[in-house]
Amino acid sequence: MRYRRLVEPGASYFFTLVTHERRPLFACEANVRRWRSAVAKVQRQRPFVIEAEVILLDHLHLLWSLPLCDGDYATRIRLIKTHFTKSLGPADLTATSSESRLNKGERDIWQRRYWEHQIRDEQDWQVKLDYIHYNPVKHRLAVRPADWPNSTFQTWVEKGLYDPWWGSDDEPPLPPWAEWD
Repeated sequence: MRYRRLVEPGASYFFTLVTHERRPLFACEANVRRWRSAVAKVQRQRPFVIEAEVILLDHLHLLWSLPLCDGDYATRIRLIKTHFTKSLGPADLTATSSESRLNKGERDIWQRRYWEHQIRDEQDWQVKLDYIHYNPVKHRLAVRPADWPNSTFQTWVEKGLYDPWWGSDDEPPLPPWAEWD
């Protein structure tokens, strides 16, 4: 069966990107900066809006809105991953582990695929936004969302959508797929 991605200009999408073999690349703050730099570079070339983001140790969750005339998120993700990978120093690059990756000129930085989901409505948007911001607590990296530095949670607090203490005492209702991450 061939996997087909749904592409719609102007849509909003939720993405999950994972490092190769869950390597904790983003435990290093320099790599978080490299990621942000790669995103900014691609964003200048191919605009999109970062609605929400969380950078965890070995994976990222993103919520993006694309321009009305453009639905090509796949190229954006590919370019960001490429810029990030090229920015790494020799200490961050490991020998390629498989012949398939070697033949394709790939490094062992990212899982080949990523998960994407087109946002369908306001409820879907809110569920993904909550999931992104609660993820550091879910993975026991923070006691509350506000404690995790590599997240857009504080931006949404400033917009008035979240109370600064949201997610501290009670886990927000998360959908069944939230267990997969």
